[in-house]
Amino acid sequence: MTVFVTGGTRGIGKEIALRFARDGAKRIALGYLRNDSAAEAAAEEVRAAGAEVVLVRGNVSSEKTLEDVVALGPLDALIHNAATGVVRPAMETEDKHWDWTMNANARALLSLARAVVPQMKPGSSIVGISSLGSIRVLENYVLIGTSKAALEALIRYLAVELAPQGIRVNAVSAGVVQTGALEHFPNRDEMLAAGAANPVGRLVQPADVAGAVKFLCSPDAAMVCGHVLIVDGGFLLPTGIGGGLGE
Repeated sequence: MTVFVTGGTRGIGKEIALRFARDGAKRIALGYLRNDSAAEAAAEEVRAAGAEVVLVRGNVSSEKTLEDVVALGPLDALIHNAATGVVRPAMETEDKHWDWTMNANARALLSLARAVVPQMKPGSSIVGISSLGSIRVLENYVLIGTSKAALEALIRYLAVELAPQGIRVNAVSAGVVQTGALEHFPNRDEMLAAGAANPVGRLVQPADVAGAVKFLCSPDAAMVCGHVLIVDGGFLLPTGIGGGLGE
């Protein structure tokens, strides 16, 4: 099994890669943008878990990086986890912030799909990583939330278009997960507290997201098509719990 995980050298992406390696994937490509030392460290962890590792450096929506991905050969699973964006109120954003965020979080998946689908075989899977900001209003999250909503729409369109080829396309939408990405949010502590105020009673862990991704890429999910699987400990279910996100 060959797997490519964008943003695969840290946080949720690295945990997804480790889960595939532990479950027997033979070859895992880890996409990353800049940090070579972190990428090498992540590669060692994934190798120790039993998989051959290929590092793919660069912006996943660039032509050069797409060529590198195609050179990997047929993929059994494409996981678009890489995400970035400007964390500001809507009235403080600029068009260049919109373009950067949308391109990295949503358009990149379309670019990747166009590049890799011609080599994918029936039974292969594509999974995008979304967030609750696609359907709820989070402070300073307008650009990322909008890009994640676009990602989920793209997932549905790709799912219908690629289903006749036997390629499944789905998404996982995670609640608040404590990773380095939260360091960019001025209200980080409030987000963590709100995220833990769910019926399960704890924050979502990267391993929880990785397990959901692995399920969507397994034969057990053969009839799951265009679905957004929410992994939030039931956070969205009650009303008024813990001053929830967007309230």
